[in-house]
Amino acid sequence: MTTNTFTLFDIAAHVTARLNAINGTGREETGLRILKVTEEAGEAAAAWIGTLGQNPRKGVTHTTADVAGELADVVLTALVAIASLGHDPEQVLTACLGKVAARLDDSYRLPARR
Repeated sequence: MTTNTFTLFDIAAHVTARLNAINGTGREETGLRILKVTEEAGEAAAAWIGTLGQNPRKGVTHTTADVAGELADVVLTALVAIASLGHDPEQVLTACLGKVAARLDDSYRLPARR
């Protein structure tokens, strides 16, 4: 059995390339990919509502695993949108994490990587 190991960023690049080939790369397409992030976030919100049974007509319809899966969709969709803007998602995310890490005070410092 062959196991392929791809990083999140490899998958995002592949999805972006495929979407580019199928749908093109115009401003409207880029805008739709950005809006897709909002759609996926809405699905995560709906799943969370489903874990709470907030809708009495439907009751409990989702698990926290469903919510986590929807949040993962948000992450991948956001990386595709970043790539669609012509930026490297890994660099953008690394810069974002660097800004967050710089704001942490010493009591919240991240542990050293092993």
